[in-house]
Amino acid sequence: MAEVLFYHLESRPLEAVLPLLLEKTLERGWRAVVEVGSRERAEAIDSQLWTFRDDSFLPHGLAGDDTDADQPVLITTGEENPNGATVRFFADRAVPQSGEGYTRLVYLFSGHDPDAVAEARIAYRTLRDAGNQVTYWQQDDAGRWIDRTRQ
Repeated sequence: MAEVLFYHLESRPLEAVLPLLLEKTLERGWRAVVEVGSRERAEAIDSQLWTFRDDSFLPHGLAGDDTDADQPVLITTGEENPNGATVRFFADRAVPQSGEGYTRLVYLFSGHDPDAVAEARIAYRTLRDAGNQVTYWQQDDAGRWIDRTRQ
C-alpha cells in the first residue's frame, strides 16, 4: 500500500508549493510523475518549473519525448509511468484512483474550488478504505502545513 498525502492549498498556490515538494522528492533520491488535467496545464507547469527560482534547477520534462525514461520528474496528463517513478503527484483536478505501484502519492487541490474539495473528499475515503496510509495537510494563514488527518 502507498503512503498518500493530501495537500489542501489555501494560502499558497500550486505554483509555489509543487516545486518545493518536487525538490524534496529528488533530494530523497526518488523519481516523480506529475499528473495534471490538461496538456495546456502541463505546459504551464513545465514552464514554471524552469523559472520558479533563480538559484535552483529542477530537472524535468513533458511526457511524450524519447527521453521520458531518463527524466527525474515527468509531467503528464495520462496514467503512464515511463520514468519508473516511485512518487506520483496529482494536481489540477487529476484525481488518484489507486496507490498501486507507488511508494507515495501526493494529491494537491485548491481549497478555493468547491468541486476540487468534493473530489478530494471522495478520493480520501476511497484510498483510505483501500488500506493506504492517508494523511491530510492543510495550510494555515502563514502557509505552514498543519496535519489535519481524521482517523
